[in-house]
Amino acid sequence: QVQVVESGGGLVQAGGSLRPACAASGRTFSSLSVGWFRQAPGKERELVAAITWSSDNTVYADSVEGRVIISRDNAKNTVYLQMNSLKPEDTAVYSCAAVLGTLAHYSDYVSYDYWGQGTQVTVSS
Repeated sequence: QVQVVESGGGLVQAGGSLRPACAASGRTFSSLSVGWFRQAPGKERELVAAITWSSDNTVYADSVEGRVIISRDNAKNTVYLQMNSLKPEDTAVYSCAAVLGTLAHYSDYVSYDYWGQGTQVTVSS
């Protein structure tokens, strides 16, 4: 069984930075591909970024390309989402999801097996 817990959300002014973290328990962490999703009120859930279990591939949403970096530290069982130049439209609940192996489409949230409870990111103007 894998448990996923997010941390590091918060309130920041536009132009600021945050680095949410996604910690996963279990010995299979190095085999997990991980995606960060977000959902704002009244909007659909969308992929922000994803990283494969081997770190050989990363995926970013067009809306965050160049402002966000996803990375992982397998020694700490943690995936990080470095978010810079934040905008008010980045405000959402950010959730971490994990799946064993790789996916053909990382934006397909129904393909992930393990989810965290989410962390709120609020960007003020």
